[in-house]
Amino acid sequence: MTQITARVPDELAESLDAAAAVLNRSRAAVVRQALEQYLEDFDDLSVALDRLRDPADPVLDWDVVRRELLGSD
Repeated sequence: MTQITARVPDELAESLDAAAAVLNRSRAAVVRQALEQYLEDFDDLSVALDRLRDPADPVLDWDVVRRELLGSD
């Protein structure tokens, strides 16, 4: 496992310690979980942006979809 060192503001470290205490986990465990979640979200956002930029991927108009689903204007 790779070790990473980062400097954070005191307030962030205090919040990290508080979260770790509530979760009964180490600082490292909380940071690891936060990074995993952030990177998952980042990957999802990257895929979404790639799809939005892909001219071959159709873009749906919400008003048209709503009319078709609800059968009204």
